[in-house]
Amino acid sequence: MTPVELSRTVLRAVRRAVDGGELDVDVPVRVRVGPPGPGGCGDYATGIALQLARPAGQPPYRVAEVLRTHLTGADGIADVVLTGPGFLNISLHRTAPAELVAEVLRRGPRYGHLDPEGGEGGEGGEGERRRVQLHCDHHPRALVVADAAARILRSQGALARVGCAAPPEPEWTAVLGVRVDAEGPARDELTVQVRPVPAPGDPLPLGRDAGRWALLHPAAHDRPRIGDEHLVQRESNPLFRVRYAHARTRALARNAADLGFAAEPGPTEDANGNGNGTDKEGTSGRELYPLLGDHPRLLAAAAAHHAPDRLARHLVTVADAVLPFLPAVLPRGGEKPSAAHRARLALAEAAGTVLAGGLTLLGIDAPDHL
Repeated sequence: MTPVELSRTVLRAVRRAVDGGELDVDVPVRVRVGPPGPGGCGDYATGIALQLARPAGQPPYRVAEVLRTHLTGADGIADVVLTGPGFLNISLHRTAPAELVAEVLRRGPRYGHLDPEGGEGGEGGEGERRRVQLHCDHHPRALVVADAAARILRSQGALARVGCAAPPEPEWTAVLGVRVDAEGPARDELTVQVRPVPAPGDPLPLGRDAGRWALLHPAAHDRPRIGDEHLVQRESNPLFRVRYAHARTRALARNAADLGFAAEPGPTEDANGNGNGTDKEGTSGRELYPLLGDHPRLLAAAAAHHAPDRLARHLVTVADAVLPFLPAVLPRGGEKPSAAHRARLALAEAAGTVLAGGLTLLGIDAPDHL
């Protein structure tokens, strides 16, 4: 069960409680799930009971108890534990990691996107889609941040437009790939102002990919560094690590094809219960599952806060988790490809898919060869 599917399951539990007269509330459009907080347990947690408590006129813990009865035994859910004032901590069946990987591979670079035409997490047709008008000042960083924020908003089903105080300079469009939908002062009081700290130098010499990364990776209130450190092909450069990790996953897929096997989600441990991390070269890959599972929530948060820097830093975290995992994906020496190798390859490809999709939303190329 993926986070999106779990969110739908919790939402169905709310609907059943309302239909059964146990809760008198308006059913929310969406339920957020994420990693358990301090004191929590299981695979995911949600604070939906705290959200519904006041309109329901009941204590949060009582609302959580009602929802727990509808979640216990649901497909894919192994256990539900209540903690704190009313958090629902949900444990999934052990097949969940494989299902997550399969979902990422099925969705491809659009994993985590909300389709407005009623697909995954969709919110109906164009007439029902949320409209967001972004407006930025006339400098390269503001335009790049607004452009990336609009891309992420569109991935979440919103109709996003970008306005700027003045037309972009032609070289900004040519090099950084920015464009605007409207020019001049903001005309709508509901317009979202995008005002990152301006860059201290000219990002154009860095080119499109490194230039956009230099402007997007820091938080909007931080002053970006504009220098050749964004061009070096070394692990000290976060952009290089992200693109290198993606390129490595693509190379593994090509090498596996040469060896006669392909990715297949499943347990990454071998017949003896050993994972990838039994030697000094690799890790078990277990830390990748929560990162991949959290990607849809991360995209939603980046869209809600108009903060593409959150996505950029998430991609660095995924890259840093997958790189130590990759050396043990393929068979070694005379070893024959096994189900564990196919599962490890699937997990690596899923991580590469998330990296490619995230870079695309930032307007940055994700090459298969680096």
